[in-house]
Amino acid sequence: MTHHTPHSLRLGVNVDHVATLRQARGTSYPDPVEAAMIAQGAGADGITVHLREDRRHIQDADVERLLAKALVPVNLEMAAVPAMTVIAERLAPPRACLVPERREEVTTEGGLDVRGNAAAITDTVARLAAVGTRVSLFVDPKPALIEAIVAIGAPAVEMHTGAYADAPNATARDAELGRLRAFATAAAAAGLEVHAGHGLHTGNVGAVAAITEVVELNIGHAIIADAVFQGLPAAIATMRRAMLRARREAANG
Repeated sequence: MTHHTPHSLRLGVNVDHVATLRQARGTSYPDPVEAAMIAQGAGADGITVHLREDRRHIQDADVERLLAKALVPVNLEMAAVPAMTVIAERLAPPRACLVPERREEVTTEGGLDVRGNAAAITDTVARLAAVGTRVSLFVDPKPALIEAIVAIGAPAVEMHTGAYADAPNATARDAELGRLRAFATAAAAAGLEVHAGHGLHTGNVGAVAAITEVVELNIGHAIIADAVFQGLPAAIATMRRAMLRARREAANG
């Protein structure tokens, strides 16, 4: 298992879009579990998969095979709904990340409603903790939400970096980066472990990787896209270099 210094940063590689390619033709290939095995061998600190309610990419059998074979922690992204909670209780993955989910969306389009949906999220967190699963909540970087997040009882949060990644210009990007930094500081002060993800690629990951409170990045689409041209091990190595270089510079700056 990888050992980390205080300044280190974990990379969770999301292999959903290997399954997207498979489902496009209904074939048995490419296999997201095979991709996960390659990813862990290439330096991924964890593997993330999103078992969506509509099963558009990852399937139940993929998660079962992945949990049986993975040597690094598996992080199951899932909606905080009863049907998914039952599945996750049975599978008992090492990690889970609760995300909002609407069937018509292309990808997850915002953070959890930790206030409006607090009862259901609290129940899911407690039930998964009971089977040994460490749960994070995928949230928009709004410090005002931290009190509600702490009350829910999850030990970790994942900051939704989509608004930063999609910012139309440098001014907007800097403003979003400021929000991420402020949230990370407040979340860590509240005792939460801080992760980040969504829309990150080698060109924009550095500023997020430089936020010292962030201990884990979960990145999928950009790595799988780069893998089409570079191969998966090279794409992961390139991402790790970009994020760890930014982390070292932040630590030394």
